[in-house]
Formats: sequence, structure tokens, C-alpha cells
Amino acid sequence: AADATAHMVENPHLTSTLHGHEVLITLILIALLGGVFLKGFSEAIGVAVVLVSTYLALNVVVVAVGLWNVFTEPQVVTDWTSALTAEHGNVFMMIAIALVVFPKLALGLSGFETGVAVMPHVQGDPSDTEEKPAGRIRGAKKLLTTAAVIMSVFLICSSLVTTLLIPAAKFQPGGEANGRALAYLAHEYLGSAFGTVYDVSTICILWFAGASAMAGLLNLMPRYLPRYGKALHWARALRPMVIVFTLIAFLVTWLFNADVDAQGGAYATGVLVLITSAAVAVTIAARRAGERGWTIGFGIISAVFIYTTAINVAERPDGVKIGACFIGGIMALSLLSRLARVFELRVTHIEFDDMAERFIRDTANRTIRFIANEPDSRDLEEYRQKKAQIRADNDIPAEDDVMFVEVTVLDASEFESGMRVRGEVLHGRYRVLTLESSSIPNALAALLLHVRDETGQRPHIYFEWTEGNPMANFFRFFLFGQGEVAPVTREVIREA
Repeated sequence: AADATAHMVENPHLTSTLHGHEVLITLILIALLGGVFLKGFSEAIGVAVVLVSTYLALNVVVVAVGLWNVFTEPQVVTDWTSALTAEHGNVFMMIAIALVVFPKLALGLSGFETGVAVMPHVQGDPSDTEEKPAGRIRGAKKLLTTAAVIMSVFLICSSLVTTLLIPAAKFQPGGEANGRALAYLAHEYLGSAFGTVYDVSTICILWFAGASAMAGLLNLMPRYLPRYGKALHWARALRPMVIVFTLIAFLVTWLFNADVDAQGGAYATGVLVLITSAAVAVTIAARRAGERGWTIGFGIISAVFIYTTAINVAERPDGVKIGACFIGGIMALSLLSRLARVFELRVTHIEFDDMAERFIRDTANRTIRFIANEPDSRDLEEYRQKKAQIRADNDIPAEDDVMFVEVTVLDASEFESGMRVRGEVLHGRYRVLTLESSSIPNALAALLLHVRDETGQRPHIYFEWTEGNPMANFFRFFLFGQGEVAPVTREVIREA
């Protein structure tokens, strides 16, 4: 949006009117983008298709005219090579300098990372399943290949024509081609009318470039954040999230004073970190799959991106600083959110296997009694002693039946998830329900409520009281899903 504003302000017909109002214009453009998404996701994609098609067509004209001028005016190539050899006589020095400035091309990848982020929107075939989404994979390959080919061709061709046809002084800060080299060529070689049309198209495409980022965020955030307790349920809705992202964009624009160069370093760092981590992940995946050729190929690509990222961070550390602020803010807000929601039920659905269902049906016509047991060796003596202790502590009649419930914490960082309950008979006499969850109290509460709803009976559960400092036990529960199980289970049930 800030880049679109820069093109608008630097247009020869508008400079005198708009100069000095960059922040206001950028905020208006961001608000308009948010307004499109508030209207609807499909409408936003429709606008994107029209803008991208027009923009690419105009770029084909500008680049083609530029290449024609390069071929018909051979002196521009001669002048460039002469300047190159005069400054760097050694070809190896040229390569070294090229490698040093290569990371500056990273912004040419802008948009590719958000193209990847919208891959979950690829529809796939009707026969696709979650385990084998062959159609979605095929469609995603088409998406990535098309984007990569278009970007590579335009990046190389535009770099060539702008380098050869535009004087170096024009690229300097304040120069007519700084940040708008192709627009400069459009005005220079195709006239003011075409140049203005190109400017309008560029402004529109830059304004709407945030659509891919918005689409990616709207798809990713509701999918991942609620699982970790980092978003309330309203975050699953489209429009509230659009408003949140728009307000964040307002804040960033105000902090950076809508300065494209100031934001460029931060943006490039974000793009490069994302793509570098993806390249490394694919290299690891290829190595695990035993694909030697792909491992070497992706390893080389990863090395290039690691080098580019390191150079970019060294030259423009603002991106790392801003990223650290966002990460710190997200972690702080996440902890506060998790703390505020710690006593929620946090179990999205429950599945019983056949044996577990049989256990519940068998006890549905009498008092249902569970014993919460922390699984240890799971030998005969463990269950015998536990049962005897609970019966003695709670005066449970000898003729009343009991069932053991055991919860295993898999990933305590996962805030909410489904739960599967398995039933088994151990040592020929003890019925045990085993659960896997991110938190013991929440899993037990969900089980008890489910059994109550299914049977119409209020189940009882018995605990061995936990020793130790109550605050320490609470933090054990908060961080690791364990701790003071009995009172927390009661509180979760009370809130639910």
C-alpha cells in the first residue's frame, strides 16, 4: 500500500497535489482493501483476477518494448559492458560483487510467499481424501510452477531492460526511476498516456497485493491459533479478523511513516525467513525419503537462501528487530489468553471405541464410579493397591463396581483437540479407560460430562490428593497439563 502511494505521488501529473500526504493516502488504501474483504472472500479473488491480468499484460508491453530497444540500439549494451569492465576488470571480481548485491533481488520474490500461504484454498478432485489429496497436490504444483515461471521471466527481463536503458543516476534516492523503473520506461518509450495507464495499473496491483497476504492470514490464523489457546472463538470468523489485520496495518503504516524504503528491509527479511525455512524443510523431507538427487538440489537452493537471508539481515537489521517485537507480543498475548481460558473444557469432540462403549453401557443402570489413576508400571499390584486405597478413603461399598481412568499427556502446548477413549481389561479383572489429551483435568471433565449426557446418570470420580505447593501445582497444570488434578477437574466441570 505504501508502494502504491509512492507511485501515485511520484506520477508527474499528481506530485504537486499529493506530495506530503503519503501516510493518509496509504491508510485510505489499506481501509479500501479491508473493505473489499469485509464484502466477501470470493469478491476479493474476483477483483484480484482482473487486476493481475491487466497488470501482466501491460508489463509484457513495457518489457517487450524495452527488449526491442536493447536489440535495436546495440550501443547501450556496449556502454554497459564498457562501464562494467572499467570498474571491475577481473571477471571473478564481477561475480563476487554480483553475489554481494544478489540479495537485493529478494524483494522480487514478494508475493510468492503469500501465494504459498493460500495453497489450502486449492480445491482438488472430488475423489480426494485427507490422507491422499492427489488433486490438491497436483493443483498446488500448477499454482507454484505458474507463479515461479511468471516471476522468474519478468524479474530477469525487467532487470535486464532497466539496467541497460536507464542511466544509473536515475536509480539514486530522489531519482525518477527509484522504486519505479518500469514505470519510468513506460513514460519514456510509450508516452505519457500509456505511462499514466501503467501507473494506475501499478497502483492498483500494489494496493491489492495485500490481498494475498490477507487471504493467507485469514486461512492460517483460525486454523492454528485456537489450537494453542492463542485466539478466542470469534477469531474463526472472517470479518472480525479482517478488522484486526487492517488495524495492525494502520499501526505499521503510522510507525514507518508510510516509507517504502524503511519497510522494505523488514518485508524482505520476512519473505526470506519464510522461504528459507521452507527450503530447509523440503531438503530434510527429501533426505528422509532417501532421494539423493532432490536432497542435493534442494540443499543448494537452501544454501543460496540462507546466504541471502544472512546478508539481508546484516545490511538491514530492522526486519529482525520488528520480527522480535511481533514474536514477543504474540507470546505475551498468547500466555495471557491461555491463562484467561485455562479452565475451559478444551476438548472439541470425544470418540469411544467398542470396548469403552461396552463398559459405559454395562454400568449405565447403576452408580458409575471412576478412579483417576496416573499410569506407572500398570502391573497387578498397582491396580490392586489403588483400588483398595480409594475404597478405604471414600467408604465405597465392596459390592460397587469401579473403573480406572488413565490420561496420557501427549503435547501440553496444544490448547484444544479431540479425544479418543479406549477400553481394555488388564490382568483379567480391572477395566481401564485410557485417554490421550493435552491436559489431564480437562480430559477427565470432558469424559465425565460425556458419560452423564450419554447415560443420564451422574458419574462419580475419585482422586488421590496431590501433595505440594498449590501455586507450583497450578503452574504444572498451566504449562504441562498436570499438577493439582482434583480441584482443577471440578473447576473445569463447573465452568462447562
